[in-house]
Amino acid sequence: MLHAVGRLILVPLAFVLAALVALAIVVTLGLERLTQLSVNEPAIDWMFDVFTGGMLLTSGATLLPALCVAIVGEVARIRSWLYYLIGGGLALAVLPLMGVIEKGEAINVSGGGLWQVLATAGFAGGFVYWLIAGRTA
Repeated sequence: MLHAVGRLILVPLAFVLAALVALAIVVTLGLERLTQLSVNEPAIDWMFDVFTGGMLLTSGATLLPALCVAIVGEVARIRSWLYYLIGGGLALAVLPLMGVIEKGEAINVSGGGLWQVLATAGFAGGFVYWLIAGRTA
């Protein structure tokens, strides 16, 4: 009984900390990518793209893929760091696809910089989750 209560506290805490780490990486790497992009693009065009991407990232839908990875890992008692690392990366890398599917547009893979930033943040977030809660799933 005490173990279950401990998991009920540890798992959400680990998820929130992993999400904060992923957010910090998205912000730092994202700002670096924006700086590179702003040199070649007109300011208004990329500012609207950044605003649209920011709206997608701040929505609650961004947590759903990562939450699914954490729930499956906990229910299946997966303790592998590789599962959480790859699962976190894929959970965040799928976010641009969610936005494209919602708009009904064709998928454009030319913006690889966004996927790199999100996948890197997801890898880090998944690893942090594994360090805190995944090892003892």
